[in-house]
Amino acid sequence: MAHVATAPVAGGIYTLVPGASGKCVQVPVGDTTPGALLTQAACAAGATNQQWRLVPSAGKYNLVNVATGMCIDVPGNSTTSGTQLQQWGCGTAQNNQLWTLSASAATPGKYQIVGAATSQCLSDRNSSTAGGNPIIQETCADIARMQILLHLAGSTTPSTPTVASDGTGQYTTVQAAIDAVPANNTSRVVITIKPGTYREVVTIPSNKPYITLQGLGSAANQTVIVDNHGASAGYGTEGSSTAFVYGHDFKATNLTLSNDYGVGTQAVAVDVDADRAVFDNVRFLGNQDTLLVNKYRAYYVNSYVEGTVDFIFGGAVAVFSNCSIYQKRTTGGPITAASTPSGNTYGILIYKSTITGAADNVTQLGRPWGAAAQVLYSQDSLSATIATAQPWVDMSSNSWKNARFDEYANTGAGATINGNRPQMSTSAAANYTPQKYLAGTDGWNPT
Repeated sequence: MAHVATAPVAGGIYTLVPGASGKCVQVPVGDTTPGALLTQAACAAGATNQQWRLVPSAGKYNLVNVATGMCIDVPGNSTTSGTQLQQWGCGTAQNNQLWTLSASAATPGKYQIVGAATSQCLSDRNSSTAGGNPIIQETCADIARMQILLHLAGSTTPSTPTVASDGTGQYTTVQAAIDAVPANNTSRVVITIKPGTYREVVTIPSNKPYITLQGLGSAANQTVIVDNHGASAGYGTEGSSTAFVYGHDFKATNLTLSNDYGVGTQAVAVDVDADRAVFDNVRFLGNQDTLLVNKYRAYYVNSYVEGTVDFIFGGAVAVFSNCSIYQKRTTGGPITAASTPSGNTYGILIYKSTITGAADNVTQLGRPWGAAAQVLYSQDSLSATIATAQPWVDMSSNSWKNARFDEYANTGAGATINGNRPQMSTSAAANYTPQKYLAGTDGWNPT
């Protein structure tokens, strides 16, 4: 088979051909077993077990086998050069399944495929030309066995995007694409959205699960869904939302969800009422009450949230992992306003995230919308924007002291410890991980 060098793009399906062997990286015989080890074999036209889909995640890529739906994975995050790579069920922003593509300086048109967890390169062991030779990770060098040609085999999406406001897609609005999804669908439907601004209110109905909204730009700020309803304009707080998410197992990636109504009233960007929702590389923009984490469980990863007052609020189980949270008002205000039901162990977890703001010593970690509110800031970087002396405040008749507010192992200028800042013990924190928050009764683990 002749191979043509192809500049890789998100959504493309490629064969991966090491320069030393000219053979294709494969899952042997399309084995669907997690842990099946990768080898090379003579390239065969149409062999889906030799085809890999480039799926953007956290600014890098998952390499997803077309035949099995599993990701190229470094077993156990091993840092040992020579470790044979495997396939495994894809996780969200799981570093040992994330890869960057670095153009070869020595051989134009080829790429080094570099693991995010190990900084080692995908390689053909010993530059062998034998079929069945292991595909390994190896200390990177710009040499033939680690110079990978990506040969385009297909695309994960139609030749045109699902949605494009300029008329080049199947639909001109996001809602029209959602409306076209059959009710009670049982498999995932990916709605791709061309870069642009879509001024509309979007609703994912409860009878349309497994919907993904995927921005096609090179960054999340290139695809924007925005509207400008405010609570004081007759919509009420929840009704002011730009996006309403009710269908379970919803996903959004590489886009922005915004309410630009302005300051002075509640104006929600997204109301999340869907179980097992995932937001990866999503920007949530607003002022007061930006993101309503209303019910059920949701995972927010590699995302950005900004606002002024109570801009992450509600009674859901909501985990924010590796996110950036920004207080945009110079006079500050509380970030969270949780209303966790008293019978629920878990509410809002801000985990390994970064908190910044427009001014110093003005931002509160939260206040209790519900008397039993549960919020934990765990292993975060807290900037000087935090009001260090009193980062938790009361709300109406609800005392922050009676709520379940804690910090654990935070760092930064805003992470001082005093009598107004309850600290969770290391032993207790073992039961307050993202996995514990999200597991529920079905063992859901999107992390």
